[in-house]
Amino acid sequence: MMSLPFYQRHHEHYDRAYRHKALSSTVSQYQKETKSKSALYAQGSAAYARGSSAYRHSSAAGFSLDSSAAYSHGSSAYDLESAAYSYGSAAYDHSAAQSKRSAAYSLDSEALSTSSAAYSHASESINKLAAAYRLGSEAYSLGLKNSNLMIEDQSYKMSPKAKRAKQSLISEDKENEALDYSVPIFTGREVNLSGITDTEEERIKESAAYVAKRNLFAMGEGVSVKKVAKKTSEEEHHEKKSRKVAIRESAEHVAMKKTLEETQAFHKKLNKDKLLHAPEFVIEPRSHTIWEKENVRFNCSVAGWPEPRVTWYKNNVPIDVQAHPGKYIIQSRYGLHSLEITECEFDDTAQYHASAMNVKGEVSVYASLVVKRYKGEIDASLLHARNLSLSPFAVTPHGYASRFEISFVDKFDVAFGREGETMSLGCTVVINPDIKRFKPDIEWYRNGVLITPSKWVQMQWSGERASLTLTHANKEDEGLYTLRVAMGEYYEEYSGYVFVRDADAEIPGAPGAPLDVQCLDANKDYVIVSWKQPAVDGGNPILGYFIDRCEVGTSHWTQCNENPVKFARFPVTGLIEGRSYIFRVRAVNKAGVSLPSRVSEPVAALDPADRARLRSHPSAPWTGQIIVTEEEPAEGVVPGPPTDLQVIEATKNYVVLSWKPPGQRGHEGIMYFVEKCVAGTEDWQRVNTEIPVKSPRFAVFDLSEGKSYCFRVRCCNSAGIGEPSEATEATVVDDKLDIPKAPGRIMPTRNTDTSVVVTWTEPPDAKELVGYYIESSVEGSGRWEPCNNNPVKGTRFICHGLSNGEKYIFRVRAVNAAGLSEFSQESEPIEVKAAIAAPSPPYDIVVLESVRDSMVLGWKQPEAIGGTEITGYYVNYREVIDGVPGKWKEANIKAVTERAYRIQDLKENMVYQFQVAAANLAGVGAPSKPSKPFKCEEWTIAVPGPPHDVKCTEVRKDSLVLLWKEPVYSGRSPIVGYYVDMKETEAKEEHWRSVNEKPLQKKYLKIGGLTQGVSYVFRVRATNQAGVGKPSDVTDAVIAETRPGTKEVVVDVDDNGVISLNFECDQMSPDSKFVWSKNYEPIQDDPRLNIDTKGGKSKLSFKDLGEDDLGIYSCIVTDTDGVSSSYTIDEEEMKRLLALSHERQFPTVPLISELAVEILEKGEVRFWLQAEKLSGNAKANFVFNDKEIFNGEKYKMKVDKNTGLVEMIMDKLEEKDEGTYTFQLQDGKATNQSSLVLIGDVFKKLRDEAEFQRKEWQRKQGPHFVDKLGWEVTDECNVLLKCKVANIKKETHIVWYKDDREIMVDEEHDFKDGVCTLLISEFSKKDAGTYEVILKDDRGKDTSELKLKDTAFADLMNEVCRKIALSATDLKIQSTAEGIRLYSYVTYYVEDLRVGWVHNDSQIKFTDRMRTGVTGEQIWLQINEPTPQDKGRYVMELFDGNTTHKKAVDLSGQAFDEAFAEFQRLKQAAIAEKNRARVLGGLPDVVTIQEGKALNLSCTVWGDPTPEVSWLKNEKSFVSDANCILKYESGKNVSFSISTVSTQDSGKYSIVVKNKYGTETSDVTVSVYIPEEEREVEQEKKK
Repeated sequence: MMSLPFYQRHHEHYDRAYRHKALSSTVSQYQKETKSKSALYAQGSAAYARGSSAYRHSSAAGFSLDSSAAYSHGSSAYDLESAAYSYGSAAYDHSAAQSKRSAAYSLDSEALSTSSAAYSHASESINKLAAAYRLGSEAYSLGLKNSNLMIEDQSYKMSPKAKRAKQSLISEDKENEALDYSVPIFTGREVNLSGITDTEEERIKESAAYVAKRNLFAMGEGVSVKKVAKKTSEEEHHEKKSRKVAIRESAEHVAMKKTLEETQAFHKKLNKDKLLHAPEFVIEPRSHTIWEKENVRFNCSVAGWPEPRVTWYKNNVPIDVQAHPGKYIIQSRYGLHSLEITECEFDDTAQYHASAMNVKGEVSVYASLVVKRYKGEIDASLLHARNLSLSPFAVTPHGYASRFEISFVDKFDVAFGREGETMSLGCTVVINPDIKRFKPDIEWYRNGVLITPSKWVQMQWSGERASLTLTHANKEDEGLYTLRVAMGEYYEEYSGYVFVRDADAEIPGAPGAPLDVQCLDANKDYVIVSWKQPAVDGGNPILGYFIDRCEVGTSHWTQCNENPVKFARFPVTGLIEGRSYIFRVRAVNKAGVSLPSRVSEPVAALDPADRARLRSHPSAPWTGQIIVTEEEPAEGVVPGPPTDLQVIEATKNYVVLSWKPPGQRGHEGIMYFVEKCVAGTEDWQRVNTEIPVKSPRFAVFDLSEGKSYCFRVRCCNSAGIGEPSEATEATVVDDKLDIPKAPGRIMPTRNTDTSVVVTWTEPPDAKELVGYYIESSVEGSGRWEPCNNNPVKGTRFICHGLSNGEKYIFRVRAVNAAGLSEFSQESEPIEVKAAIAAPSPPYDIVVLESVRDSMVLGWKQPEAIGGTEITGYYVNYREVIDGVPGKWKEANIKAVTERAYRIQDLKENMVYQFQVAAANLAGVGAPSKPSKPFKCEEWTIAVPGPPHDVKCTEVRKDSLVLLWKEPVYSGRSPIVGYYVDMKETEAKEEHWRSVNEKPLQKKYLKIGGLTQGVSYVFRVRATNQAGVGKPSDVTDAVIAETRPGTKEVVVDVDDNGVISLNFECDQMSPDSKFVWSKNYEPIQDDPRLNIDTKGGKSKLSFKDLGEDDLGIYSCIVTDTDGVSSSYTIDEEEMKRLLALSHERQFPTVPLISELAVEILEKGEVRFWLQAEKLSGNAKANFVFNDKEIFNGEKYKMKVDKNTGLVEMIMDKLEEKDEGTYTFQLQDGKATNQSSLVLIGDVFKKLRDEAEFQRKEWQRKQGPHFVDKLGWEVTDECNVLLKCKVANIKKETHIVWYKDDREIMVDEEHDFKDGVCTLLISEFSKKDAGTYEVILKDDRGKDTSELKLKDTAFADLMNEVCRKIALSATDLKIQSTAEGIRLYSYVTYYVEDLRVGWVHNDSQIKFTDRMRTGVTGEQIWLQINEPTPQDKGRYVMELFDGNTTHKKAVDLSGQAFDEAFAEFQRLKQAAIAEKNRARVLGGLPDVVTIQEGKALNLSCTVWGDPTPEVSWLKNEKSFVSDANCILKYESGKNVSFSISTVSTQDSGKYSIVVKNKYGTETSDVTVSVYIPEEEREVEQEKKK
């Protein structure tokens, strides 16, 4: 198995076992063991390099650096088992590699002979080193013979860590020059064996040792090798070595061999599963914009192990290559994946993404494709060329258009969301001109930063609408969102703010989650995590923060700090080099811990240099520089002291140190020990006692807050520990960064009706400010709410979501990493309402009349009036001569209030242009655009001029009211009326239609029949005797809709009878006013009316409503978005209002119900009535026969003023109570009365009913029947007598009678559910009679009777028969020996159920062959000796007395054949059974007889024909003899006789009778016994 590429190994996600607590101690122990061995590897490499140099001197082919690179990064491992470079790159030729490998052991031969020539060197050390390499040479050669680079299922475990040098190629003419060669130290590759370690702990220690050894040796920069220059005469120069050097090399050889063996054993236990890591895109595909018919290719490179599987998607749908042959080409080679789309069409415009997945996870990357299409007819062949010339067509890259107008419709507003929710923003984009099927560039920005799609953000473009979706909103998503739509060089933007509030805390009172978690200063030893504090602290100060980490590819979170930290930065240590991590932060206060923040981006525990090298050259092979000198290999150099040591960050919890590596450090990697001491002492303590630091930065913890410390650093390598650096200055353990001071000068200003602009000044001496939090509070409430949840930069912020009309105060606090400042002083209160601004320009200037020296202009009110009413207009004009306009002149000095104005002193026949500006309290707004040129001349036309000031009001979903003013120019005759035209806004001019057929005399019209949601425009034309004049200017487009919150004018009549019209408005601005009109003419001081306005309510009251007041009353609220309504008072409405007014002036007490009477449960009589409502002063009088009666013993009276109920209760009615009863009510000035006459039969009936109820109540005081005795038929066709009882207690008994005879019941009734039952099973005529049930106890008794006779009994039996008939099963067919039987089962059968049979729709006449009957619950029809005429459909009819129930079966075809065949079989079987041979009786089962006695047995046999008889004894044939006589007489009598039995006659005797119909056997067991005395005699004889 080939090894992982270099860049992938640096992103491996090692096994979780690396986090084991034994990691640090194991690494430390292994480093101590391996330090002493590092020099041995260096010397071995030097010898190898020396041998290689010798071969280059004698060989014709030069040894280039490519081969050396093949030994280095191409294999990415050093085989410690073979101690040689094996496994080169793919370009490394096998045979050449073998030659060069062998040549390394020879210094003076040009041609390669055998491997033994390598031992010809005069130096003893070279011979010994060559022997150390021999083991690897043999394994290497073996692998080459099999054409395999190495044994299969091997993998590399380490990547080179040596310092890279410039490439240096060696040629033949430079061989004598001394060059440096930096030899990388590699670990070997070995067969991976999974699961061979004894315990998990051993595997942890071995893995930790592996990492430590790699890190130790990988930092070496190279080894200097001494080379002896070879003379051109090919004479060999042998250097002489001292005895000391020879001994040292010998010792090194022994140590190296031992190390090889140990390392080999170690690597055999490594588990390749630890190389697994999630997919990662090294190179992501980029987006493309192309023309139609072009090809496009997306490329990406993926890292991961096992090798990820890559799938391509188009708009989230997997691409099926087979479904589109030739369209898509997907390739994957050596980690490079590509998707090619051929001859792209416009439909290929989409979002594409590649998804890589393996067992460790899945990751996706996205790219977009935009396929452009030309507008117009263009030769399609030209589209294939990349460099298409546009000049022949004069086309821009976006078609013919030279400029685009981009506008936004249905825009998103300020949005409010909560963490965890899904939020969506969108705009409909309108582009003019519209280039069909071309997609503009859509970009979204947050706070000015371009947003890219991710798992948090999704973007869509439907062709008309751009939308952005936050799939899981977080506070990091809060900010100003900007949509930019670009078409070539032209673009437009629209922005809106998005606020994200904290999610509900899991623990009440817990703070909000921190936000914006980032990883800073990541290296091998630690990562500094930073975050921003939340705006919400839950009502309690935040005590600190917990930092959690999670290794990428896992879901296990580990808390990094035991105690909460207050500083918003924290160095996380204990990371494993090369692994990637994500982080999150939680805030804590005394109530509890917050929800976690959004996780950070993944970060790898690598030095910045390693990370940069991986980004810049992720897959480049390792290269080095060869350094050759003539010196002895240098011994290990103890590194010098680090330099430039300084404290770069200090907090209460930790101190971060930084330094530069020493200049003197040898040729191998170095590590560092950090020491500390309390300032003023020399008691230095080592901080990292077990694991040396690998990076020139370190975070020191466990310092005492407030104390001063000094720090210094030592370097170490295999040669030893160097001298310490210079100590730092005394550093106090405290936050260097102070919490900022409170901001100042909080200034709120108005913005809109729901927002306020807040500004402030930056706090003094502020350092590293993250931003500001703003809070608002309704004045006097004392409750503060955050205005933002993500700190804002700058000193200005718009606070949205405020309530219009409320007064707010604001405060601000600053934020940096040290914490949040105190709140600023509270601002002055400010009322939330829109700021006043100058109005926008008026528009649609028209000429209403023209004479020789003056013109009347009209115009429309500005769309935006600036938050206050318009105070007037200013008109300017200028002359236009030959198309050249002159200077503007003022037409009026004083502002005009009407939207029509006559300009005097103009020149006749001169052409003029006009412009109008509106003014309000904020000032004069911008003037309108210049009008069209108008000629000042006398109008002589006969028809009237155009009406003006046409406007729409009272807009509803199906109607509106159109108002206008009469033309200024009336023509040559008076105006006689008006015509109103309308059309849909988008309709063409020819679609104008008239609303009225006859001219209108009035200057208003209510237009109905509109379609909801449709936009309309209107115009008005005046007419006189000469004809219809010019139409007015068209109104603005109006959509027929009733806006939410729309209110109407409401008529009201108060308690004093005053009639009024009332109108409310909740959309008023401070300058809004109510304007009442009658028939749409403003009401001036009218003595018949009174108008009263308070706040958002206005009332128009009529002093004396009469015919003069008939008309349409309307009300318009100024400075609103068209709030208006009207109410029509015609004659009918006037009469209704006057009647209501009279009723209010002279009121009556309204009654819900008139006086009524009812009988109560005890027989009491209740008189009552109910008024709609009664006040506390209401009273009632009770009158009987014109005499008032009062509350007493006989009459109980009550008035409930809350419910309006008035009642009187009498205990009983007597004859003297016959008469008229009256209730009189008085409530203030309102009165009413109601009477009830009780005379004659009415009174008698009421009295009888009362008496019955009294007796019934007395009955119910003891046990009684609620429901009388009745019956029901159960599903089992039984009759259940039941009754419902009440007022039962334990002692209550129930007794059942039938015909005055008590029915004995087995069990005493438990009165469950208050129901008593008596079950009569299989009910029949004998059960007819009278049933009675009696309830009794010490309180009394009650009786209920049920007669089940005559008609009642017949009805019950009919129901029983119906239940029985319904219980009948389907007809079945059964064959018998006599014939065929049809049958059905019922629950049980009674004679009242009449049964009939029908065959083929004919009633069956029963005979001996065809008969019916009932056997138990079976009803059957027997067909004896069936014939083919019996085939057909049979129906069983069950008549229950009312209804006939039928069951049918089809006895024909296969059913008849099968039944007839079964009948024949059964018939034959019956005959055989009847005539078969059998033993009828006589033989016993067992016979016990004394020896010497006579045995006589006899039996009778039968059969037709006469059976044969035979005997068996003990299953063997047995015949007569002298002792045993067998007789068979008359064909039926059989006898068996033994004159004198003996013990030998004991056994089993069987008689077998047999004829042609069968055989039968009867057995008898004969047991012969000997008496006791004879037995004793026989035993003595035997003795």
